[in-house]
Amino acid sequence: MLRTDTATPRVPANAQRRYEVGRAELPLCCPTPAMALWNSHPRVYLPIEATGEATCPYCGAHFVLKD
Repeated sequence: MLRTDTATPRVPANAQRRYEVGRAELPLCCPTPAMALWNSHPRVYLPIEATGEATCPYCGAHFVLKD
């Protein structure tokens, strides 16, 4: 049985419309590893290196590369 009081807290998936990510977080995927997955869309990898920006085709979240 999983104890919820000791589980790592997760960020709600797709709670924001704009996210800043660093190069250490690449390759970029939505939802990110820090997000809860149980109520989200399928994971999709986003190409952000060339332009410094990417938008998720499922939820519309906009990611900006900050480094």
